[in-house]
Amino acid sequence: MNDAPRLDHQVCFALYSASRAATAVYRPLLEDLGLTYPQYLVMLVLWEAEPKGVKELGVDLGLDSGTLSPLLKRLEAMELVERRRSAEDERRVEVHLTPAGRALSGKANAIPQRLAEAAGLSAVELEQLRSTLERLTDALHSSR
Repeated sequence: MNDAPRLDHQVCFALYSASRAATAVYRPLLEDLGLTYPQYLVMLVLWEAEPKGVKELGVDLGLDSGTLSPLLKRLEAMELVERRRSAEDERRVEVHLTPAGRALSGKANAIPQRLAEAAGLSAVELEQLRSTLERLTDALHSSR
């Protein structure tokens, strides 16, 4: 009898596999928008509320400045966002959507529905999964 841990019993592997599968579904949808998945995440945060400080954006996405800065530079080069010093606090850099960045949100509206269709889960099941994953993430962050 082998008591070694099994790959197919590991939550971490199930999460990893699901993440890779979801990203694979997103890839062609995002190619139509000219975005990578990390760029899409930045745009989602900004479509929800902008401007956002660079630090706030990093906290929202769980990204450090070394990862976020190149993403923002690329989005700026694509003329979807622009970074500006805050009028109230010149130490604070804010990220603003450009008109092209705002317009792109309309083209992205169908993406969540397409992922839901690909997942074959009901809206209720997807919401339960998202909620469970958020609780898992919070618990794991708290355990460090």
